[in-house]
Amino acid sequence: MVVLSQTALNHYSLIKTCKPTSLFTEIPVIDLKHPQAKSLIVDACHEFGFFKLVNHGVSLELMSNLETLTTNFFNLPQSEKDKAAPPNPFGYGNKRIGPNGDIGWIEYLLLNTTFHKSLPIIHPDFRCDLEEYVTEVKRMSYQVLELMADGLGIEPRNVLSKLLKDEKSDSCFRLNYYPPCPEGGRNLIGFGEHTDPQIISVLRSNNTTGLQICLRDGTWVSVPPDHSSFFINVGDALQVMTNGRFRSVKHRVLADTNKSRISMIYFGGPALNEKIEALPCLLKEGEESLYEHFTWFEYKKSAYRSRLADHRLGLFEKKTAAQLS
Repeated sequence: MVVLSQTALNHYSLIKTCKPTSLFTEIPVIDLKHPQAKSLIVDACHEFGFFKLVNHGVSLELMSNLETLTTNFFNLPQSEKDKAAPPNPFGYGNKRIGPNGDIGWIEYLLLNTTFHKSLPIIHPDFRCDLEEYVTEVKRMSYQVLELMADGLGIEPRNVLSKLLKDEKSDSCFRLNYYPPCPEGGRNLIGFGEHTDPQIISVLRSNNTTGLQICLRDGTWVSVPPDHSSFFINVGDALQVMTNGRFRSVKHRVLADTNKSRISMIYFGGPALNEKIEALPCLLKEGEESLYEHFTWFEYKKSAYRSRLADHRLGLFEKKTAAQLS
C-alpha cells in the first residue's frame, strides 16, 4: 500500500475546487440487448465519448472474484510486490505514471493480454481468473464495436472489431489500486486528466467514487460507481477513425478519503503496424480528414513521450490554410 506522510503528500497534485454536480443522469446508460442499442451507442460516443453498459453478459461472480484476488495482491508486503516490477512497461508500479513526471495516489499492475508474459508473482488462481475475465470482456468489446459500426452504417460491420481480434492486437489490461488517502488529501489526484490513446477502453470498478469525465463545455462530472456494470471510453484512435464524429473523452480519478478504489481496465488497441486514419466510408463528399494518418506504433510512441494532460492528437491534426498562412 502507498503510505505517505503529510510532507510527502504535498508533492501530489490537488484539485483546488471540485464543484458538486447533479448531472449524473446525463451519463448515458445503454442496455447491450436493447433493440436500438446501435443508435444509442453512436449518440453516446458523439456527445460524451463515454457510456455505462448494462446487461453485458459478463458474470458478476467472475468480476467479484477478480476484484478479491486483485485486493489480495495489493495487500502483499511491498517487498513482494516489487518483485513484479520489471524494467519494461509491464508489471507492478506505484506513484509514477509513465516516464515524464506524472504521479498519482495509485498502485497498479499493467499486463499484456496474452498473459504468457505474466509475472511470476501472480498466483495461478489470479492468472486463471484474469484470462477468463479478459476473454469475456474482449467478447463484449467486439459486440460493442460491431454495434458502433452498424450505427454508423459501416460495412462490413467487423471493420473495428477485427482490429482487436487480430492476433497481433496491441491490447493491454491494467489493474489500478487507489488506497484511502489522508483527510488532508481531499481532492487528491489518483490519476490525472487524460484521454486513452487506444480504440476503446472497458472499465469496471468497485463501489467507490472517484471517476470523473469532462463534458464538452469543460465541466467535470462525477460518475456514480456501479460494480455490476461496465464503462466504455472512446479512445484517440477511434476519434481519428470516425474523423471526429466520436469524441475521445477526457477523464481523471480522485482519491477517496474513506475507501480504497479498484479499477480493472481493458485497453483495446490495434496491431502496431496498423494504419490509423479516417474511414473512407464515413467521409462525406468533399469532406477531408481532420488528421494525418499514422501507424498505431507511431502514435503509441508519441503518447508515451507526452504528459498525461497533453493534447496528444494535436500533433497529428491537419493544418488549415489559415493556420499555414
